[in-house]
Amino acid sequence: MNSWSADSWRCKSLLQLPQYPDQVKLRRVEEELASMPPLVFAGEVNELRNRLADATRGQAFLLQGGDCAESFREFSADNIRDTFKVMMQMAVVLTFGAACPVIKVGRLAGQFAKPRTADTEIIDGVELPVYRGDIVNGIEFASASRMPDPRRMLQAYNQAAATLNLLRAFAQGGLASLEQVHAWNLDFISSSSQSDLYRNLAGRIDEALEFIQACGIFAEHSATIRETAFYTSHEALLLPYEQALTRRDSLSGNWYDCSAHMLWVGDRTRQLDGGHVEFVRGVKNPIGLKAGPTVTADELIRLIDRINPTNLPGKLNIIVRMGADRVEEYLPRLLQAVKREGRHVLWSCDPMHGNTYQAANGYKTREVAKILQEVERFFAVHSAEGTYAGGVHFEMTGQNVTECVGGSNAVTEAHLGNRYHTHCDPRLNADQALELAFLIAETLKKCRKLRVSPCPV
Repeated sequence: MNSWSADSWRCKSLLQLPQYPDQVKLRRVEEELASMPPLVFAGEVNELRNRLADATRGQAFLLQGGDCAESFREFSADNIRDTFKVMMQMAVVLTFGAACPVIKVGRLAGQFAKPRTADTEIIDGVELPVYRGDIVNGIEFASASRMPDPRRMLQAYNQAAATLNLLRAFAQGGLASLEQVHAWNLDFISSSSQSDLYRNLAGRIDEALEFIQACGIFAEHSATIRETAFYTSHEALLLPYEQALTRRDSLSGNWYDCSAHMLWVGDRTRQLDGGHVEFVRGVKNPIGLKAGPTVTADELIRLIDRINPTNLPGKLNIIVRMGADRVEEYLPRLLQAVKREGRHVLWSCDPMHGNTYQAANGYKTREVAKILQEVERFFAVHSAEGTYAGGVHFEMTGQNVTECVGGSNAVTEAHLGNRYHTHCDPRLNADQALELAFLIAETLKKCRKLRVSPCPV
């Protein structure tokens, strides 16, 4: 690995890391975390990487979604269950639309840190460190709360462990049953103001389930129907936390970041000589790389070769976040360069971050129509280039929030203050997320008919 070590990132340029005032306290927390059990295991990580290799080859589809930033205050079994439930609903719809396996990866059990535009913010003439996520400091605008505290990493670890425990129980304990999840979708259709758009697809899923049952396959007798594989992911932003949870596998000798199954590097921290790229190049986890409109084709190729020098399928997921109005201009040159150079990457669409704006009433928001538009244009560009659109990446929640504008229930800018609960960026609510899943499924079906499906037919 060219002299890579778990702490070699410390000798690189570092962006978006907090300045801890007490370095002794920081080292003690890092040592305590390093002695903790891993949150995920090498076998699980390898399994996900193999499944993402299928998606890279066009034989599966990635659904990645969850909270913008998990918080300590809103941590509850109900919130975890509701987000898991919506992910399962979306997955069933997309599985049928794509006619291939859907890989379910949650932005859960570790998505606590957030990159920010500035190091400080000023309110009423008072300047304090900016809020960087509950793993770093508190959201309350007060000096004591905004001071970075390394012991918050311990609370994040414990919350992540509890979340993973519950997610594993949900995935294996019957909550993910295909029959049950489809019944939830029918409930959504019956209450949706645009139910006619989705009734046809739901009817076809009904027919498929009836056929399976007629063949004698029922959920109570089949793990394939009753259970699912669910993986976790977060941005590898707070490198002291990531290093402390990095372990060497006793069987293979390889290094794994055991804080999550999959990690990603954000658009603000993808510098070729930066500490974040240095860290992720040495672990065996699948890695996501956010690609915004400023990334050039040459820069992307160099980043790909830095993170995945052996060109291993399933290792690297390029998460495109251009904005609905720019994806058709900037994406083709990236696809062409990667295809020309023969690099194996999975392409997925993040339609959230490039479509954020500030409403007249001061709330940061996103339009559902713009989100869908970017997804549709992402698929169209891939169709034109003869490449695979292999996944989607959403910020969403199972809660009935009013943070994004639009959707069948017509959230308006005037409604944003009703239930605006996010600690950072606006999220799709459950109805908006599922509505998009139905519409994406129709897009996938059209691609399949044109023989440019993400899955072979």
